[in-house]
Amino acid sequence: MLNALATRSVPRAVALLLCLVLSSTVRGDDFVTEARDTVAVFKKTDPGIEHFFKDAAGYVVFPTIGKGAIGIGGAGGSGILFEKGKAVGKSSLAQVTVGLQLGGQAYSEIVFFENAATLTDFKKGNFAFAAQVSAVALSAGASANAKYASGVAVFTATKTGLMYEASVGGQKFGYKPFSKDGG
Repeated sequence: MLNALATRSVPRAVALLLCLVLSSTVRGDDFVTEARDTVAVFKKTDPGIEHFFKDAAGYVVFPTIGKGAIGIGGAGGSGILFEKGKAVGKSSLAQVTVGLQLGGQAYSEIVFFENAATLTDFKKGNFAFAAQVSAVALSAGASANAKYASGVAVFTATKTGLMYEASVGGQKFGYKPFSKDGG
């Protein structure tokens, strides 16, 4: 049974990671539009999340993160950092996990920064959080009990795929501000 599952999941994981690579080539306004569309989906699914958008010092939106694993897993994606609702730069996300895991999936993620200090740390381009920072799965009302941990609140929404997982790992982020001409 596990071999059959692995045989079906490996091509799916490879396909999802390929989609990730291709989606990361989206540039400029199209990518900002995709990030804004992701925000709209999150707000529509859980209107209560609006207070995070209003109160956060900033937030980074990853429209699509690809994740795949067979024992050792990896995930990655590109995102847009917003301050006061304005797109100010591009971010990258990389994750490595170890443990019992198999499959592939694509998901969206939004990371909210509670205060200016946490946002400043993120913008230095060498920001990471460990496995103990947990994400809230997006659903109606999910934000009602969500709280910041270590200065961040993380929300995710599955887009496609199937992942069996009991693993640990952290996420590492990079950041590059847009040039003055918006590119």
